Amino acid sequence: MKKVRCLLVDDEPLATALMEKHIAQVDFMEVVAICPNVLKALEALKKMDVDLMFLDIRMPAINGIDFLKMLRNPPKVIITTAYREYALDGYDLDIVDYLLKPITFDRLFKAIERYLRSYDPVVQQAAQMSAEAEYIFLKSGHRNIKIDMNDILYMESLKDYVKVHTTGGIVTTKYKISEMGNELSAKNFLRIHRSFIINLKHIAAFTASDVEIGKTELPIGESYKEHVMRVLKKSTHF
Repeated sequence: MKKVRCLLVDDEPLATALMEKHIAQVDFMEVVAICPNVLKALEALKKMDVDLMFLDIRMPAINGIDFLKMLRNPPKVIITTAYREYALDGYDLDIVDYLLKPITFDRLFKAIERYLRSYDPVVQQAAQMSAEAEYIFLKSGHRNIKIDMNDILYMESLKDYVKVHTTGGIVTTKYKISEMGNELSAKNFLRIHRSFIINLKHIAAFTASDVEIGKTELPIGESYKEHVMRVLKKSTHF
């Protein structure tokens, strides 16, 4: 994969140092310049090719939103800020994502994945060719593991961690299951219990109280039962 060329625009040295550290962990990305204000950023955009700009909002002279409005052909942009109130303005400008400081590696990686899915021609073409090609990256230890969505059997919550059971084994990642549910396609995944999300494609059987994924029986939570049964009975898989 061609490296994604990134520009960091932020007047906070600690913030840019953290972003640089995070991006260095992603082998297909590189930081080509760091700019403490929008004037320097404008110079950088004129001199070099930039695929993705990480843009702070509150900066000296001109803020990030106004700067973005000035650009005729801006690169794709991920907003990085400590202020929630600018989110609507940012999305009106068709940004990729809106990250609130302090930015964790996990949250940054989700934004990068969103960029790849939406704007990388190779990834976009592959997604158009087949819905079966959809995937996610999960951080497990020091590794970011690529998992085909269709290979996921079910997910199991363990407090602040999630065990992702796949056809090839188990991947444990530091994540909350509610956040995981928000990231997954509602078409194929269903939360059946506060501790379990299942892939509808891998259901072998179900009753009013449990769902079978292969040889594993998973309970249906009482508060989820009505919705789960409605989805399962309407599902084209049955």
